[in-house]
Amino acid sequence: MNITSDINKTADTHQIFKIAGLAFLLNLILTIVKVPLAILTGSLAITASAIDSGTDAVASLVIYGGVRLSTRKTRSFPLGLYKLENVASVTISLFIFIAGYEIVKQIFSSSDSLPQITPISIFLLMGSSLSIFGFGQYALHVGKKTRSPVLIAEGRHRQVDVLSSIVVLVSVLFSYFDLQTDLMGISIDRIGAALILFFIAKTGWELLSDGMRVLLDASIDFPTLDKIRSLIRQEPAVDEIKSLIGRNAGRYRFIQATITLNISDLEAAYKISEEIENRILIRIPNIEKITIHFEPKVRTHDILALPLADKSGHISHHFGQAPYFGILHLHKENHTIDSIKIMENPHCTVSTAKGLRVAEWLVDQKITLAGIKEDVSHKGPGYVLSSAGIKIRQISSQNMSGAVREIMGPENQEKSRSPSFTLF
Repeated sequence: MNITSDINKTADTHQIFKIAGLAFLLNLILTIVKVPLAILTGSLAITASAIDSGTDAVASLVIYGGVRLSTRKTRSFPLGLYKLENVASVTISLFIFIAGYEIVKQIFSSSDSLPQITPISIFLLMGSSLSIFGFGQYALHVGKKTRSPVLIAEGRHRQVDVLSSIVVLVSVLFSYFDLQTDLMGISIDRIGAALILFFIAKTGWELLSDGMRVLLDASIDFPTLDKIRSLIRQEPAVDEIKSLIGRNAGRYRFIQATITLNISDLEAAYKISEEIENRILIRIPNIEKITIHFEPKVRTHDILALPLADKSGHISHHFGQAPYFGILHLHKENHTIDSIKIMENPHCTVSTAKGLRVAEWLVDQKITLAGIKEDVSHKGPGYVLSSAGIKIRQISSQNMSGAVREIMGPENQEKSRSPSFTLF
C-alpha cells in the first residue's frame, strides 16, 4: 500500500467521523426544538416529526459508533471491521422505514381539537427544514467523494427528512390559515403522504439491498472490475488473467487476482506484480488490499525473433533498422523448428525512436527470445524487451541457421543438425 493512499484514507476517515458526529448533534437539537413545539401546539404532524428526529438521533449515535469501530484491526479481525459501516447503513434503512411509518400514521390520524399554531412555530419548522436540507446535501457530497456507504445512507435519509418536514410544514400552514383543500376528494395531506411513502420505500430498499450485498460478500461492480482487468493487461509480461475477484467492505475494496507471466525469474515477477498493484492503487480509489498471485506460463515453445537484412535469412547488424524480422517457433523439448515467418519491420523507416517502437512491436508479437548482433542491454529497446520478460541473446552468426544453433547452445548441436532443423 503506497503512502499517498494511506494519507487519503486517513483524511477521508476523519471527515466521516466529523460528519457522523455532526449528524447526531443536529438530530439532538431538532428533537429538543420539536418536542416543546409538539406539546405547546398539540399538532400531530409536529409530534410525528419530533418522533422522527428522536429516532434519527439514536440512529446517528449508532452510526457514529459503527464508523469508529470499523477502522480498527484486531487479532480476531486482521482485515478490519469495515463491514460495520454496511451494518450501520442497513440500520439507517430500518430507521427510514420506522420514520416513514410514524409520519404516515400521524398524517392519516385524526384529531378533534385543532392545533394551536403560532408564527414562531412556523419559523422554527422552516429553519429545521433548511438545516436538514443543507446537511443532507453536504453528507451526500462527502459520501460520494469518499465512497462511504454510511454517509451516502445519511444523505439519502436527510432527503426523506426534508420531504417529511415539508409535509409537516404544509400541514401546519393549512392549520394556521384554517384552509381545507382536497383534490378529487383526496386531501393534500394524503397525496403528500403517498409520495413520501413511495420515496421512503425506494430509498430504504436501496440502502437495505446495497448493505446486504456487501454483508453477503457480493462482487464489486463490474465496470470497476473491467477497469482493473484492463490495468493488469497493460503490463506486457502478463500472458493471461486466470481469475479476478473483488469485494466491498464498508467503503473499502479488496481485490484478488491470479495471473500468468511470460517470465520465470521470481525476482522480476515480484517486481512486475508490485508495478501492477501500484498502477491499480493510483487509478482505483479506496482499495484496502490487493493480492496478486502470479505463476510462470508453462511453455512448450519459445518464440524467437531475429533481425534480418533480407528475406533470404541473412542477419542484420542493426536492430531498429532491420527491414525484416524472422519469427521462429522453437520446440523446447525436441529442439526443432515448427514454423518460420518473415515479417516486414513496420518501423524501420521512422526518423526517431525506431528501436523502441520495434521493441514494443515485438512484445505485441508475444516473442520470448530475441537474437541481436548489437548490444542493447543498456538502451531503450533492451529495457522494453526485458521488462516484458523477453530474453535477449547477443549473436555473431551471419544467417538464421547459425543464429538458432548459437542460441540453442553447444549441448544441442547434434540435434540441430537433424533434417527437422533445416531452415530452407
